[in-house]
Amino acid sequence: MRKRIAVMKGDGIGPEIVNEALKVLETVASKYGHHFAYNFVDIGGVAIDNHGTPLPQATIDACLEADSVLLGAVGGPKWDRVPGDKRPEKGLLGIRSAMGLFANMRPAKLFPQLAGASPLRGDIVAKGIDFMVARELIGGVYFGEHKTETVNGERVATDVMPYAEHEIERILRVGFETAMKRRNKLTVVDKANVLDTSRLWRAVAARVAGDYPQVEVNYMYVDNASMQIVKDPSQFDVIVTENMFGDILSDEASMITGSIGMIPSSSLGEGTRGLYEPIHGSAPDIAGQDKANPIGTILSAAMMLKYSFGLAEESDAIEAAVNRVLEKGLRTGDMMSEGCTPVGCKAMGDAICAEI
Repeated sequence: MRKRIAVMKGDGIGPEIVNEALKVLETVASKYGHHFAYNFVDIGGVAIDNHGTPLPQATIDACLEADSVLLGAVGGPKWDRVPGDKRPEKGLLGIRSAMGLFANMRPAKLFPQLAGASPLRGDIVAKGIDFMVARELIGGVYFGEHKTETVNGERVATDVMPYAEHEIERILRVGFETAMKRRNKLTVVDKANVLDTSRLWRAVAARVAGDYPQVEVNYMYVDNASMQIVKDPSQFDVIVTENMFGDILSDEASMITGSIGMIPSSSLGEGTRGLYEPIHGSAPDIAGQDKANPIGTILSAAMMLKYSFGLAEESDAIEAAVNRVLEKGLRTGDMMSEGCTPVGCKAMGDAICAEI
């Protein structure tokens, strides 16, 4: 198989972790007879430095021409004083919109070897943590109208949270389809006791559920969901929710698994092309020091092979290699524990390649 991959290394530790993911992809390509062609383009702070904008048109074009996209991380204190509409993070929001990526899929899975690193009690962890958050990505309050105006002598800020039925239905169907491939349970998270948008979400969910009789559907207010994720995460299979709620809950879910550096994510649209990235930030404080954990990026590449390229066996081989490396006790600093062997970013990538 021959595939074109647009690569955006980004800022901070982005180049280091992406390099290890590319190393793994090349190992897979060699073993299974594939060819991956890479087109390297800028996004975020490095794009501001090189092109004066966080999302150059050349980057958009490259991503739209590629079969899929791999991203490291964006942002850093260097660009904190840049105007809001030119911040590095605007590049990320912009590329999601340009690619029509409406579904962000973020797994929350605890590797047994890292059970001791979870902040949850042992009896909760022992029940297992393995669920997926399906977050609507290009609608809601993040993409609604934002304004601050003076009314009666004081500033009044307004943020609008719009959702159309078709935007809700398409992410719900992603949630249902994902649940069908897992344990047939879907939790719709909203705030229907307060928000009109949430009541519309419930109405659409009830209608769409008729097409998926095999899936058990339940509804949960977002405040309760945030509690249940730490009280009993084993109850969840797939959570589907709107943009802001998903942003918050998926970050919470990532922290109970032991290390944010382990968690991949995919952002998908109507076709097979997606944007794959680890969930963590650019960690400028450790950039260039060979301290970063590349596993989240490596597992993001594995998700790309499975969801965009249909290469399930190759994806599973990467996940199994990661599992074996952890079983051997190799750890980067963020997940180090007593009795394990500390390794750097490059050594972790090499070890995973050796296990494929």
